Amino acid sequence: MEATSLQPHRGALILVLGVLSLTACVPLGVVAWILGNRDLRAMREGRMETSGRDLTQAGRICGIVGTFFFVVVLIVVVVVVASAAIQPPS
Repeated sequence: MEATSLQPHRGALILVLGVLSLTACVPLGVVAWILGNRDLRAMREGRMETSGRDLTQAGRICGIVGTFFFVVVLIVVVVVVASAAIQPPS
């Protein structure tokens, strides 16, 4: 019988990307979100080691939160700039 080898998890990488998206580099949040989804799916399907599930989930959540914070800040900036452009100077 041939033993099936599972892909190693990338939980630590995904967690680092998620945390960085909260602190320094916002686009990494999208990367952490996508990689987290893919890895969690692979774990559910039995193609990847499940020992990193918690790290992967935490990184994915940080990536989601970082992405949403960025979107909210972007909307606020657009509204402020648009309102400043519309109002005539005093």
